[in-house]
Order: sequence, then C-alpha cells, then structure tokens
Amino acid sequence: MADPKIAERFPAVLELEPGTYHWCRCGSSGKQPDCDGSHAGTDFSPMEYTIEEKKRVALCQCKHTANPPFCDGSHSSL
Repeated sequence: MADPKIAERFPAVLELEPGTYHWCRCGSSGKQPDCDGSHAGTDFSPMEYTIEEKKRVALCQCKHTANPPFCDGSHSSL
C-alpha cells in the first residue's frame, strides 16, 4: 500500500456529537479529517468510527498514528 499524504502536522481538535464518522486515511480529502471520497482509485478507504457521547477529540491529520483515528503525537517525528 502507498504511503498516505500528510494533510497537516497537527491534530484536528474537535467537539463531536454522538454519531458515526468517516476518518480520511489517504490524506487527500479537502474536508480533513473527514473523508470526502478523494481516495477513489487508490488503495485507501476511510475508517468508520463511532462516538457514543459528545466529547472533545484530537483526530490525526498526519495519517501516521498508531491509534487511528486519534492523534498519538506521531506528527512530531515526521
């Protein structure tokens, strides 16, 4: 599989409502950190994740986290 594009070298800190979301794995989405279908024709697909209750999260935008879709600080070593 190809390496993802680094969208940003910092997390997207968001307050999310309960629901199902689709995190961009390829790094090409124009709606970071959410998928917008830009992965079409690649080996990438979005990651579906669910938020059970309203909470503040830090979502990875460098696409190198070991804990997707959440930021683990990997961006600081890229």
